[in-house]
Amino acid sequence: MVRRLPVSHGLGSSAELFGAMLGDAREAAGLSQGELAALIPCHRTQVTRVEAATRVPSAEFVKACERVLGTGGRLYGMWERVDWYRKVEHPDWFRRYAKLESEADTIRTYQVSLVHGLLQTESYARALIARAVGEDKPVLIEERVAARMSRQQRLFSDDAPTLIAVLDESAIRRMVGGPEVMHEQLCHLLVMGRRPNVVIQIAPLSLGERVPFDTAMILVASPDGTQRIYSESLDHGHFVEAPNVVRDCERAYDRLRADALPARESAHLIRSAMKGLLNMSTTTPDLSGAPWRKSTYSGGNGGDCVEVADGFAGLMPVRDSKDPEGPALLFAADAWRAFVAGVRGGEFPVGG
Repeated sequence: MVRRLPVSHGLGSSAELFGAMLGDAREAAGLSQGELAALIPCHRTQVTRVEAATRVPSAEFVKACERVLGTGGRLYGMWERVDWYRKVEHPDWFRRYAKLESEADTIRTYQVSLVHGLLQTESYARALIARAVGEDKPVLIEERVAARMSRQQRLFSDDAPTLIAVLDESAIRRMVGGPEVMHEQLCHLLVMGRRPNVVIQIAPLSLGERVPFDTAMILVASPDGTQRIYSESLDHGHFVEAPNVVRDCERAYDRLRADALPARESAHLIRSAMKGLLNMSTTTPDLSGAPWRKSTYSGGNGGDCVEVADGFAGLMPVRDSKDPEGPALLFAADAWRAFVAGVRGGEFPVGG
């Protein structure tokens, strides 16, 4: 039996030890945080936060690190020993559903405007919960986040249920927590959608009135064959077990799945929703006195060219050299470097 190492609210010393192990292994491999993130792949901040012990790493993330860094199972062994999520209580009205979910054989869900809890990242969940309970209640927020994350562990267990999630397109378009959080969430959907026990489909907005449900709902199949419908109002959970109602709901759900995009096309739509989330920055730094520079191939006659400025903490300002008093576009520095590398590598067509 594996002895669990406790994690405090911090996340705590054992999480810090795991982060230090990851940082040491990364540096031994001669990789920066950004380079490791590119090889996993994930966003650089995910690596940063795991190493800083401010984020709980998923099993998939740790296994990807093992593959890239060649640590021979040491990282994953440490991850298994850390009790990342302490036992927490769900709200009273939610406890019955949480118990059914923990024992279910199959979970089928339709979500209208938000990603289902079993598929949420920690950052996405924290943004939603903070909004719901109030940002002035940090302890309650962390307890609710831990409770939600703890539910997800069974998806990776030996007796994992089958999870079929149909998400309305608005769920992947609605901005929650900002571009970075949303990008990470959509990336997580792509990762989870590759699991053998998880199916993710998108119901495109073009379905219109053909969507048979006007609210989120969940169909839960228990090991004894009992089927239940679960839905929520503002502060309460509702169960329906009447066989005729459950049967009608199942038929409607089957029609919805037939009309929704198949899993492969759904993944393509998720990727398209990710584009641009991290390329442009909403930060507006003071660019007065910025050290603007042009390409070394540019002439000195002010012709068609762009100028860039360095030294803005992860941002790359870009402007038209013919209009130096005009607006500047702000790109994430990593995105700009990738673009420049693509141009140098001939990935973009160049006019004669």
